Parts: sequence; C-alpha cells; structure tokens
Amino acid sequence: MDITSINAFTNEPFTDFTDAGNKRGMEAALTQAREHLGQVYPIIIGGQHLHLKTQFHSTNPAKPAEVVGTHFEASAEDVQSAIAAARAALPSWSRQPAIARVKLLLDAAKIIRERHFEFCAWLTLEVGKNWAEADADVGECIDFLEFYAREALKLDGTTTPIQYPGEKNLLRYVPLGVGAVIPPWNFPFAIMAGMTAASIVTGNTVVLKPSPDAPTLAARFLEVLEEVGLPAGVVNLVQGGPETGRALSESPEINFICFTGSKKVGLQIHEHAAKVFPGQRFIKRTILELGGKDATIVEADADLDAALDGTVAAAFGFNGQKCSACSRVIVADAVYDAFCDGLKERVEKIVSGTPESNAYMGPVINQAAYDRVLGYIETGKNEGTLVVGGKALKPANEGYYIAPTVFRDVAPDARIAQEEIFGPVLAVIRSKSFDEALEIANNTEYGLTGAIYTGSREKLDRAREEFHVGNLYLNRKCTGAMVGAHPFGGFNLSGTDSKAGGPDYLTLFTQAKSIAEKRG
Repeated sequence: MDITSINAFTNEPFTDFTDAGNKRGMEAALTQAREHLGQVYPIIIGGQHLHLKTQFHSTNPAKPAEVVGTHFEASAEDVQSAIAAARAALPSWSRQPAIARVKLLLDAAKIIRERHFEFCAWLTLEVGKNWAEADADVGECIDFLEFYAREALKLDGTTTPIQYPGEKNLLRYVPLGVGAVIPPWNFPFAIMAGMTAASIVTGNTVVLKPSPDAPTLAARFLEVLEEVGLPAGVVNLVQGGPETGRALSESPEINFICFTGSKKVGLQIHEHAAKVFPGQRFIKRTILELGGKDATIVEADADLDAALDGTVAAAFGFNGQKCSACSRVIVADAVYDAFCDGLKERVEKIVSGTPESNAYMGPVINQAAYDRVLGYIETGKNEGTLVVGGKALKPANEGYYIAPTVFRDVAPDARIAQEEIFGPVLAVIRSKSFDEALEIANNTEYGLTGAIYTGSREKLDRAREEFHVGNLYLNRKCTGAMVGAHPFGGFNLSGTDSKAGGPDYLTLFTQAKSIAEKRG
C-alpha cells in the first residue's frame, strides 16, 4: 500500500432508512441473520478455533428465550493460554512496518462497510438496538478503524522537536506489549473494535474478552480480522463472565488493560493494576472509561424546543443505555414548569416496541438491568414527582421493556440525581441561578459529558471554563460523539480521560523511545 493513496479521514455517513432501498436492505439482513441464530462460535487462541466444555448463550433482550449465539466460557487456564499466544506473536507483530498494520485496519473497514446492514442486524438482535442506533454503532466502528489507521501513520512519522547539533535524534513510539481488551455491551461493535484496533495498529498483541451480553458481535469481528489476514496470536478471543475477565485483567503477564464498563469494576482493575508482583518488570497501564451522571443545563434564554428535543434524544436514545446519556436536566426556575410540560408531551409520544420493527425505544439489555432500573424508579417515586412512565411495559420473560420515565422536583443530592442508572430515567432539577446550575451540574463523582442550552454568549463562555466534564456540548445534545471531531473520555470517576477517537489516543498504547546518535 502506498501511503500517498490514503485519503484524508471523513466520518462514515448515516444511513437514511426512509429510503426504500435501505429499508429493504436492513430487512433482508435481519432475515439472513435470523437464519444463523444459535450458531456455535469457538474461542480463538493462537489462531486455533477451540470448543470447550462449558457453554453459555447470548440472548435477544426483546425475546429473552431466543438464543442469538452459543459460546464457550474460558477458564483461567484458557486465559493463560491466550496470554501466552499473544506473547509469542508479539515479537513478529511489533516489528511489522506500520503501513502493514495500517493496511489490515483499512481492509477490515472495507469489509465492514460492504456488509454494513449485516452487522446492524446482529446489533439489533443481540443488544436490542433500533436501526438508527445500530447504524451509528457500525459507522463508528468503521470510523475508528479508518481514523486509527491514519493516526498510526502520523505516530510512526513523529520527529523530535529539534535536532541537537552533532547528533541524529529520533523519537519512536513502541508498543507496550500484551494487552487485555475488555469492551462493554452497549457499543459492542464500535468500542470493541476501536479498542482492539488501537492496540494492534500500534504493534501490541491482545486478548479480547467481550461482554457476555454481546459475544456474537466480537466473534463476527474476529472473522473479519481473519479474513484480512491477521496473523495468529495477534488477537486472541476468550469469552465468559466476571471470572474470565478477572483472570485476564489480574494476570501479571498483561502489560496494559483497556476497559470500558462500570465504575465499580474499573476501579477494581485500576487498584489491582497498581500491584507489582514478584518478577514483574513493568508498571501495568490502565485505559479506563467508567460511566457518567450527565447533566444538561437549560437556561431561561434558551431555545426551549431545541433544548427539549436534545434532552429527550440524549435521555432516551438506546433506552438511556449510554455512558453519555442525559440523566439529569437542570432547568432555570423561570421556564421550569413550561419545560416539564414539554417533556411530558414529548415523552408520551415515544414509541416503544421491538428493535427489529425499528421502534424508537426497545428493551434494556437483561434481567439484571430490568430489575435495577425498576428499583431506581421506585426510589424516584419517593424522591420526586412522577411526570410520565414509571413502570415496566411487559413482564421480563416477554422482553425487558420499561417505559421512558421522567421525575421532576428532584433534589440535587437525591439518589436518582447522583447514581448512574443506565436506563430510561430522567431527573429534572430546578435551578434559581446560573451559578447554582453549574454547581449542581458539577456536584457528582462523575465528569463525562454535559450540555448547556442558552442564548447568552457569556454563559456559554463560562460553561467552557466551569462545567467540569470531558465532553461539553453547547446548544446541542450530550450524546453522539463523532470520531475525530469529539475525542471522547471523562474526568473524575468517569475514567482516565483516554479520549477515544482523538489525536493522542494511540499514545496510550505505546511508550516513547528517544534515540540519539552522535554524528562522526
């Protein structure tokens, strides 16, 4: 591949499903995917496809009895074998020219682009995304592959700021070694592929352990990597739950851990990574994205229709199951009642139904999430005034459907205003001044995303300085970060602010080596 033939990065366009051809394409992909429901997928260690003794199933959250894929749970011994395979593949892979690794990512992006609807269909079936949410997930996956490929070339071409007189000075970014990649279920294609791609394009090898709620998507991504010629052992796939993940992340032979998920698990990983075991000769690096309790501020001088539309989209898109989702809206006293009335009107019009039918809202991911969100709703009934929703739409055995729920008159320190719910629940909080609104917005242990709607230049400028989040949006919703435009990662206990999709992300997977040669 000629470097000069690689065009500048552009984001993948969204699909217009009102177009009859696209609609037929998605329907056909769903039909085709259904023909493969229940398929058995091996784990992959050192290029070997292995069937193990213990099986588990991923299921359709819209139809919990329906098996999407059958997978094998890796034991601690299997995890160790995968780490050993990654370690064996590291010398050869790390010495590959950067352009060879870049070509692999670009070839994978091409295949996924050609099979876009197919992967959308699997996202709909395995995690319950409607067509638009699935389309955005696949598009972001392609964006990560394309963006990190180009960023890897830039990193490979890094030079020192100056050439010291009498010397030849070089700065090389070399891989960390063997990494554990542990992605979440809510963006099981984009984040999974993005973290894996960032690891391998910089010369590392990895053991990938996807969420047990989304193992099929990872297995199908590995099929793409094998199709484009990824050498054996560079990416090893193990499946399983917390015990499998713990065996991987706590191994003293892992150089880095890239994790997206809950604050609780992420902090456990971070704590354990700080321990140095006998014989360990490196400090284990953690790259963590851990969630949020994201707020939107609505001032009296805002465009209320825009603020309402943005708040509803950010709160209830993919059923509120985004770490960037708006779960608190802080509304100026002068427009508080009007805003609450507008919320009620809009939320009552939200259509809930099966993701396959492309309903706006579908199910939450599993029984545990269903029970957790309903528990928070009961808490909310004692902490605020129910505006709309507040109930399950179906028994759990018929799908994990919960009505989009809004509570008003919520105190800033209430549980539903402080704790991450990760479901379709929105708390409305009244503010008496802009100073108070900022204070409320910043008064959580998180700091991932935030938004503000106002017509005041002064307030926008103050928000830039005083609204303490990693991703701040002015007069637009707080979800929908685009690769390249909105490098993504949060402050406080939202993670290590790794800024996925940004210009410095790949440096997290490398270490810089400065080389000086005296000239003769």
